[in-house]
Amino acid sequence: MSHVLAAVAWPYANGPRHIGHVSGFGVPSDVFSRYMRMAGHDVLMVSGTDEHGTPIQVQADKEGVTPRELADRYNRVIVEDLHGLGLSYDLFTRTTTGNHYTVVQELFEGLHRNGYIVPKVTMGAISPSTGRTLPDRYIEGTCPICGYDSARGDQCDNCGNQLDPIDLVNPRSKINGETPRFVETEHFFLDLPAFAQALGKWLDSREGWRPNVLRFSKNLLDDLQPRAITRDLEWGVPIPLEGWRDRTDKRIYVWFDAVIGYLSASIEWARRSGDPEAWRRWWDADGAGEEARGYYFMGKDNIVFHSVIWPALLLGYSGEGDRGGEPGDLGHLNLPTEVVSSEFLTMEGRKFSSSRQVVIYVRDFLERYDADALRYFIAVAGPESQDTDFTWAEFLRRNNDELVAGWGNLVNRSISMAAKNFGEIPAAGELTPRTARCWRPRRRRSRRWAA
Repeated sequence: MSHVLAAVAWPYANGPRHIGHVSGFGVPSDVFSRYMRMAGHDVLMVSGTDEHGTPIQVQADKEGVTPRELADRYNRVIVEDLHGLGLSYDLFTRTTTGNHYTVVQELFEGLHRNGYIVPKVTMGAISPSTGRTLPDRYIEGTCPICGYDSARGDQCDNCGNQLDPIDLVNPRSKINGETPRFVETEHFFLDLPAFAQALGKWLDSREGWRPNVLRFSKNLLDDLQPRAITRDLEWGVPIPLEGWRDRTDKRIYVWFDAVIGYLSASIEWARRSGDPEAWRRWWDADGAGEEARGYYFMGKDNIVFHSVIWPALLLGYSGEGDRGGEPGDLGHLNLPTEVVSSEFLTMEGRKFSSSRQVVIYVRDFLERYDADALRYFIAVAGPESQDTDFTWAEFLRRNNDELVAGWGNLVNRSISMAAKNFGEIPAAGELTPRTARCWRPRRRRSRRWAA
């Protein structure tokens, strides 16, 4: 038996989920987890809502509520969406819990202590009309490397390179279209170049990964740059250092704290289970002879955070970058076994977009159809290795011709024959040596959808 971690991408708490979202992280991870449990493995499937960052603050201001009130509302909405689909999380939590803050600050302090987090004066983007900091992802412009005209301030989705907002050609605010003003500000940076060698060695050891994930990840190593992990924000995890801890204008940036959620959720699950150290069975790289594997599920736009940045944080905390160091109190932590990235699901040939009303929300879908109808479509026709187009015609054909007429007819005939010949479903016979190896009884765990 192996300890299998199913680490599922954290949906951002700014609205209900649409079927494009759940085709990438939700249903595939649930199918995988259910199979692994049936095969006798001890599975821990965790996730939660990602609730920090300026986008939450901007939307809260528009609606006249606090960021916490907005996050509370959409946490409930997203929980209802995912629960309605029958996703079997062991814990679905949030990034605004006290436990998450503690774990994020522990990793920050460990990385800082080992020399992988350094202060740096940089140029930050400010909205001229509001005076508020513009987050990297709220700035668009032309990529200085490939010329793509819709590159974001942190990354170009066309060429995959990391960027800084000030490097964009003709930068503009996505909020109101104005040109941002750049001012000096001090922040902490993760020294990503210090992990290039360790990340390269680790990626070279990966077997069985989807080729596009591995190729994309390796290509990023040639141009790693220090990356800011704090921002001029009021909403987020406080910086746990002397002179910074009590500041209300500086916070840990959302991309840093969100990926740590996989670890913090595992720790929270263990505490709720009554065995506070149980999380180590999935995370302790020095475990006594027990195999632990971690599988991370997300869409392809999140590959860099899971195949480069998150492993770098784990390596740095464990003291395994160029500067060495010692593991923190959480110990020597496991790196991902595999980054399972899906391609995009489109709708009638167009990219899903809530703002452009090109969208089918999960809750609307479930008002008309059973969850299994959508789960089946995603399982057999989802964007596993290439972009897939959702059309109502194809959805109906798959369900009527395959799920109902094919699989449904097989089940109906089998049950009818059993009823006619035996009057009941026959009792199970003795397991063969082969089936015995694939089946092991396991204790049941209650599913937790945390508030």
